[in-house]
Amino acid sequence: MSSSADLNRLCVNTIRMLAADGVQQANSGHPGMPMGCADLAHVLWTRHLRFDPREPRWLGRDRFVLSAGHGSMLLYSLLHLAGFEVGLDDLKAFRQLHSRTPGHPEFGFAPGIEVTSGPLGQGFANGVGMALAQAMLSAKLGTGNPAADHFVYAIVSDGDLMEGVAAEAASFAGHMKLGRLVYLYDDNQITIDGSTALTFGGEDVSKRFEAYGWHVQAVDGHDQEAVHHALEAAKAETGRPSLIRCRTTIGQGSPAKAGKSSSHGAPLGEAELEATKKNLGWPLEPRFLVPDEVRAFWKGVQEEKKAQVAAAKQAEAAWRIAHPEQAKLLEAHLTRAIPVDVTAKLLEGFDQHDATRKLSQALIQKAAALVPSLVGGSADLAESNLTEIKGAGVFGAATPAARNVPYGIREHAMGSIANGLAYEGFFVPFTATFLIFSDYMRPPIRLAALSHLQSIYVFTHDSIFLGEDGPTHQPVEQLTTLRAVPNLHVVRPADGLETACAWGHALARKDGPTALILSRQKPAKVTRSNFDPALVARGGYLVTAPAGATFTVVATGTEVGLAQAALDLLAAKGAVGRLVSVPCLACFEAQPQSYRDEVLPPGHKVAVVEAARGIEWWRHAGKDGLVIGIDRFGASAPEKALAEEYGFTPAKVAEKLESWLAR
Repeated sequence: MSSSADLNRLCVNTIRMLAADGVQQANSGHPGMPMGCADLAHVLWTRHLRFDPREPRWLGRDRFVLSAGHGSMLLYSLLHLAGFEVGLDDLKAFRQLHSRTPGHPEFGFAPGIEVTSGPLGQGFANGVGMALAQAMLSAKLGTGNPAADHFVYAIVSDGDLMEGVAAEAASFAGHMKLGRLVYLYDDNQITIDGSTALTFGGEDVSKRFEAYGWHVQAVDGHDQEAVHHALEAAKAETGRPSLIRCRTTIGQGSPAKAGKSSSHGAPLGEAELEATKKNLGWPLEPRFLVPDEVRAFWKGVQEEKKAQVAAAKQAEAAWRIAHPEQAKLLEAHLTRAIPVDVTAKLLEGFDQHDATRKLSQALIQKAAALVPSLVGGSADLAESNLTEIKGAGVFGAATPAARNVPYGIREHAMGSIANGLAYEGFFVPFTATFLIFSDYMRPPIRLAALSHLQSIYVFTHDSIFLGEDGPTHQPVEQLTTLRAVPNLHVVRPADGLETACAWGHALARKDGPTALILSRQKPAKVTRSNFDPALVARGGYLVTAPAGATFTVVATGTEVGLAQAALDLLAAKGAVGRLVSVPCLACFEAQPQSYRDEVLPPGHKVAVVEAARGIEWWRHAGKDGLVIGIDRFGASAPEKALAEEYGFTPAKVAEKLESWLAR
């Protein structure tokens, strides 16, 4: 939409001053970035971005990611002006308890927020995941489909580009030729500690991204026509992702703080806020002013967007009529349709005995046939994780309809890109690596849990018993630390039946991520009194409860069969114990107290057997209980030698239990 230079300036200054007023009122925040990016954001949102504030998650919208999430007042101001349900009262409540405008954007808090950004580099990689989702879905649906022509835009910062995850994701995007990805780089050359020359001045970002295979342009970020033409050129270059390097001045408009780090992470201050308003010819009062001319301008923008949306939806309706089978497939992706009896279907014929990673391999094939939206990938370990969807192809620029994503040795980006797939809502993504390397993925795992994303992690080689690779590859503390993440379900199955239930749980659970912890080694066989999938779904259940039992042993994963063998040795000596399997501690702890007391009766002595750090088990074992775990790093040796050395044989576990019972 065209406008006079004066009106255009008024619109941009409205964005600047809404941000400055919001940060000042909160007495906390980052005014510099929104003030510096106001020109380029105004151009993007008014002249390029396709959106529908009445239907914020509309399939055909362009996606906008504010990877530089500290500049959140920029996004909130744009959402307000664009007609989303973000009112002036929301802007005034910036960074306040229970507000819809927290310090960094959070997915689900307000309409129009596509990702939870803040930790730098995450939004960058999330956008790559969104572009990946667009490419995969569009290829499956065919020419002219409703997912074919939207773009993923982002504003990224110096801080984003310094983070390693952005480098990983940029390399992936360039190699995969994700051409509907357009990033505006806010090149303001300022960080919290001062000039980027302190740490980032010797790097040529443009050449780096060209080497990644990106289309790179450089413009004055305050020259709106230059930004507009660069966006046009980026959109025309659909064979490569695009980076537009926008030279900007942080805190633009502030007489004393423009171009300085002092405008980055603190309010301007009352005196400087007044000076800035005078400098821009802005009224000192009222605060949070949106002039009538600006309201009218944005009303016109909204009408233009409304017409674009109507035309796109009309085209979508025609496509659905002409392509009924593809339309049915599209719905399966939009709803991430899962059979209501998915666990029962996975359990059919699956009372099998093998390493749980191998059992998972067979279940992935069954799940892929049941769930069209299931896609997976591994960090160059598919042959070890056993996570390939057979016959589904490997994603690449020439094979975008494939269901297996080769992430390369990029665990951090893999997790963050998968979050982007999950944010899009078209796919149920799973990723895979060794459990030890979950440490490289911790930021996206935490953000998936925080954002309630359905993301599935397949972590194999689950204990020191992976063997000869030694302590650098043998997890010890990882189970404990993963279980400490709120809203992350960590599931460590014991055998085929529990592994089928674990996959069923992960597929059905749409309000958070699930980590499947799988073994390289073949476990001892578990003998049950009976098997009820509904009890497994409760996180913990009785495996055996012989008459006369006086204590309970809790175990997970491969240690369930081990504990059962140890209990058999004790029973031969007259010490009878119950056996409980707890594949998912978080699920068990969410059960009513009555059920938990049924599984772990109050007053009953409790011991826990798990080949891991085990700190979290003491709240169930109690001060008179016992936790048989591992409190030191592993060693390079064959599995059986490690079991002897670390006391995880039936005889040694029985010996420890016997000593404990005698206390």
